[in-house]
Amino acid sequence: MKKNILLDRLPIFLNNGLKIRTDFRESIKFELLMQDKNINERDKIALAIKLYYYDISRIKDIKEAINDVLWFYRCGEELKEETGQEKNEERVKQIYSYEFDDKYIYSAFLEQYNMDLNSIKYLHWWKFKALFNGLNEKTKIVEIMGYRAMDLSKIKDKEMKKHYSKMQQLYALPDMRSEEEKETDFAESLW
Repeated sequence: MKKNILLDRLPIFLNNGLKIRTDFRESIKFELLMQDKNINERDKIALAIKLYYYDISRIKDIKEAINDVLWFYRCGEELKEETGQEKNEERVKQIYSYEFDDKYIYSAFLEQYNMDLNSIKYLHWWKFKALFNGLNEKTKIVEIMGYRAMDLSKIKDKEMKKHYSKMQQLYALPDMRSEEEKETDFAESLW
């Protein structure tokens, strides 16, 4: 059942009954871990389990434990069923990075919420995500995400297109794909 951030207590225990670390820092570390191409999938699972669970010796089903972590990370949202067409559509473009945009995110929270993310002792991940998603367009990080998300092919005015192209280059995230992923993407673009 979906939790309502306004009405329900936010989870600190998962469906398996085990207590987890719920501070936003743990889920940021989790996202960075999942994006790290230098760590194999098996090690990622072990590290994710250690990152979230206080007592890993009480885990009886690793698959269930990981599914519970993913549910928590998604803030209680269930995965959407993908149709064949959606599976073939282009991957969602990454428009922010906790690693490379840390200063912009920090300053946005300070500016909009007067919240110092570096010195705050605890903030539940679900609250952090709600606040992050609620950042207004006046913050630099939202402006940057707008540039990164923009589809330049839909802009007709040449000067505007040139400006937004320059902004996309200025604020581009490093290409974190492996060489194999780059080759696959290149090959797929030819067909």
